[in-house]
Amino acid sequence: MRNKADVVIIGGGIIGMSVAFHLAREKYGQIVLVEKELLPGAGSTSKAAGGIRAQFSTKVNIQMSMLSEKMFLNFKEDTGTEALFDQVGYMFLLQTDEEIAQFKKNYELQKSLGLPVELLQPEDIPQYAPHISLDGVRLATFCKEDGLGDPHEFLSGYEHAARKLGVEFSYETEVTAINTKGDTITEVITTKGAISTPLIIDCAGAYSKLIGEMLGLQVPVEPIRRQIVTTGELDFVKPYFPMVVDVKSGLYCHKESKGMLLGWADKSVQPSFDISIDPDYTDAILEKALERIPMLEQAEIANEWAGLYETTPDHHAIIGWEPNVKGMFYCTGFSGHGFMHAPAAGLVTAELITGKTPSVDITSLSPQRFVAGTVIDETNVI
Repeated sequence: MRNKADVVIIGGGIIGMSVAFHLAREKYGQIVLVEKELLPGAGSTSKAAGGIRAQFSTKVNIQMSMLSEKMFLNFKEDTGTEALFDQVGYMFLLQTDEEIAQFKKNYELQKSLGLPVELLQPEDIPQYAPHISLDGVRLATFCKEDGLGDPHEFLSGYEHAARKLGVEFSYETEVTAINTKGDTITEVITTKGAISTPLIIDCAGAYSKLIGEMLGLQVPVEPIRRQIVTTGELDFVKPYFPMVVDVKSGLYCHKESKGMLLGWADKSVQPSFDISIDPDYTDAILEKALERIPMLEQAEIANEWAGLYETTPDHHAIIGWEPNVKGMFYCTGFSGHGFMHAPAAGLVTAELITGKTPSVDITSLSPQRFVAGTVIDETNVI
C-alpha cells in the first residue's frame, strides 16, 4: 500500500466503489480505497435486498433515483461490465386513508419530475403481481421503470473499471486514526500503515459515526439491524413479478432465484452493530408474508440473514463537506437506499470535489442541515 495519495476513500461497499470510479474518471490523481473487510462489499452491500426505485416522497431522493436508474441502464457503456437492471417495477399496496393521501401526494410530485408512476385499482394489480391477496387493498402505486439488481454485479463492475483507471484498493485495512494539522486533514493511519493525504471521503456506511469520532465529530448515522428471508423454488413466482411493498404491515417481497425474498423493517430495533439472526424477527416476517401471499404456505426457507441500515434522523443521505475540518467529505447515511442511489452518489460526489455543478441539486443533503434546521423527512422508507 502506498504511503501518499491525493484522496483516501474509506469503505469498499457500493458507495465507495462508485465514488472511486467516478473520481478516477475525472482523473483526480492518486486514489486509494481502504476497506476493513477481506472482500469488497462484505458489509451492507452484500446484505442488500437489491431493490431500485424512484418512488420516494422528496424531490432530492426522486431525482437521485431517476439519475441512478439511467446510469444502471447505461452501466456496461460506462464501465465495460455487464450487470442486469431488471425493470420489473415497484408496487406499493395502500389500505388506509392516511396511506392513500400520502402516496397520492408522492405520486403528484413524482409525476411532476417526469417519473412514469401509475395509480392502480385493486383489479389492476393481478396482471403485475398474481397470487397477492388483495384483502384490504384500496389502491396501489406502480412504476415500471423501478426494479431489481444484483448489488455484487454492480459493485464488481465499478471495482474492475476503477482498477483500470488506476485506483489502488487495500482490503483488510482498517482505519484506526486520522491526523490533522490545525483543522486540516494530513494523514490516515491504518492497520497497514499511514497514508499522507489532504482529502478523505467517508463512505463507511454504518461505521461512519466511528470515523467521525476520530476527528471529534458527531456524524448522525446510526447502525440499525434489518433481516431478510429467502425461500426455495416456487412454481407460482413469475419472471415479471415486481417488488411489492405492503405499506401497512411494512412487508416487502420480490422474486429471488426462482423463489422469493421477504423482508420487513422492525422499527423497535435499537442501534447496534449486531447482525445476529433473531428467530422472532424471522417469524414476524413470515407471518406478515403469509397474510399477503397465502401460497407461501408451501414455501421452504432457503436462507436468512441480517445486515445494517446506515440511518440518519431524516432518512436522507449525507453528501458534502464537513464544515469544521478541511479535507473531510461525506458520502454516507443512505438509510436503506444506498445501493439504488450509488451511481448518482458517486457522480455528484466526484462533481462536487472537482468543482463542478452537481447533476442533482443536493443542497438538502448537506451535513450542515442538522445544525441549520433545514431537515426534510423522507417518509417512504422501507
